[in-house]
This record gives sequence, C-alpha cells and structure tokens, in this order.
Amino acid sequence: MKALKVIIFLVVLAAVAAAGIGVTLYKRTSEPFQGYAGGERFVEIAPGSSTRAIGEQLIAGGVVQNDLTFRAALWRTGSARALKAGTYRFDAPMTAVDVIRKIAKGDTWVRRLTFPEGLNMFEMAKIFEQQKFGPASSFLEAARDPMQIGHFDPGARDLEGYLFPETYSLPPSTPAARLVTLMVDRFEQLFTEEMRQAAEAHGLTTREAVTLASIVEKETAKAEERPLVAAVYMNRLKARMPLQCDPTVIYALERQGRYNGNLTRADLEMDSPYNTYRYPGLPPGPIASPGLASLQAAVAPADADYFYFVSRNDGSHVFSRTLEEHNANVHKFQVEYFRARRR
Repeated sequence: MKALKVIIFLVVLAAVAAAGIGVTLYKRTSEPFQGYAGGERFVEIAPGSSTRAIGEQLIAGGVVQNDLTFRAALWRTGSARALKAGTYRFDAPMTAVDVIRKIAKGDTWVRRLTFPEGLNMFEMAKIFEQQKFGPASSFLEAARDPMQIGHFDPGARDLEGYLFPETYSLPPSTPAARLVTLMVDRFEQLFTEEMRQAAEAHGLTTREAVTLASIVEKETAKAEERPLVAAVYMNRLKARMPLQCDPTVIYALERQGRYNGNLTRADLEMDSPYNTYRYPGLPPGPIASPGLASLQAAVAPADADYFYFVSRNDGSHVFSRTLEEHNANVHKFQVEYFRARRR
C-alpha cells in the first residue's frame, strides 16, 4: 500500500512538473522577443532547408530565443512541414509563434523595382544599381548574354528589347541574372504566338517586330498614335525609303558615349548601322525595351498611307502623306513655333 502511494505521488509530481514546463514554454512562445541589434534583421531560408536548419538560422539571427522555444512554437502551430523558403524581414519583437506563422504563410519580404517603357539596357542597369540591388555591371553582364532567346532570335547579340519593362517584386538579394531571366520570361509570356504570327503576316521576324516596336516606343507616348507611327515606318520599309528615325541615331550615339542631349546635322551623318538616315531598312536590333502597346502596334499597324509625321511640341504628332504636306507641317510646328518662342 505504501509503495502504491509512492507511485501515485511520483506520477502526480511528474504531471505537475510537466504542466509547469508546459506553462513555461507556452509563456515563452507567447512573449515577444528581439535578440538582434539595430532596426531590422533579414533571414534567408534556402529551398530544401530542414526544420532544424531553419531553427538554427532564426536563433542565430536573434529572431527566436532558443531551440526549445522554436520547437514548442512548431508544436503549438502544427507548422513543422509548412515552413517556406524565402527572405524574411523582422523589424520588431515577435513571439516565436508569430515568427513560425509568418514563415509558414510565406510572408517573404520583397522590394519593387520599376523599369519604365522605352529604356535601353544601359538605362535599366543604372536603375538596378540606384535601387541598390547590385552593381550596374552585373545587370549588363547578364543582359549581354543572348543564350536564353536563341530559340526565337538566333541572331541576337544581347537581350536589348527583350527585357520587358514593368514593376517586379523581388527579394532584396535577387541576383541580376535572375532578374534578367524574369524579364525575358515576361516578354515571352506577353509576346504571344498570335502576335508572332501577325508579325510574320507583315513580313517581320520576331527581332524585326521588336525593333520596330522599340522605335514606336521612343517616338510617341500616346496610345492612339502608336499604330499610326508603326504604319509610317512600315510604309517606308515597303517603299524602300530610309526610315530617318532620330531615336536610332541617338541610340548609336549613346552606345558610343557621345550623346549630350542634342542631335546635330553632323550626328545624322555618323557611320553606324543604327543611323537610319544613312542605312536603309530597320536597324540591326531593338533600341529600347518596348511595352505591350508598342509591340501590339508593330504587329498590327494602322491601315493608313502616311509616310511622315512631325511633333506638335505638346507630345502629339501631325501625320502627312506627301513630302509637300510634311514640309508645310514642319514649317508650321517647328520653324514658326520656335521662331515665336525666341521673340
């Protein structure tokens, strides 16, 4: 009988101890903790990381207090098999339970990187560096490798024109090569098979269509004018007229580090395959990354017989069919306009 009482006492004692430990762990997993100095801490969990490895990262980063707390939080949430890879940002004390829930939800930290339409790869590289994603040189190195577009543009020497311009949400540690791949993938997603077929119907390869689209992008920002600008250049190509496109010359000057914001008569005589005043047809490749609207305009130009256009100096253009009409428009919107401004 006495032995039975001892056994009962020990069982009760163990239960009380276990309950005490349970209460302690419950409190510990529910108490906010911050073991790192400074305002924020990033923890990057690699794909395929084990639960143990994740715990060690969180503890080393000062996000979770210790292994026992980490395991107790896992048990409380039942999320041991739900933890997701990614970069996580912690900027305030958090309970171990909330930390686990954040990672199980995949609430990764991303930054937005926006590339406006009409930029070339050199301008994009500057934005990449200015937004502190990495050096511009790393972006350019990735952009100069045409291997990933070889299946639809085997003649490409780089990725100019195929780096689709939009806003990308990225982990802060995203390497330039990964971003460039995302941009090319986005281009392929949006430049559909139907658009490729439409380009072919106009006698254009994918490269030629993107080149034309990049010219359209640089010539006008007005949506309603893009198909008209595309029509002008398609009409010139069919008539074997020189394109005489200022943006292609500017691109050539930029590649040589010679563009200062002004285009001179001497510049229009420079010897470059991108000089569409000297060399007929489209330039060797795109001069910028066109947006979707310009790509659509290039493969579906307006049904118009225009051969010329000139700026109205308000962002819009006036289009004409004959050189006589064009010269009159140039006189009105350029000569007279700037003459009046000098008075």
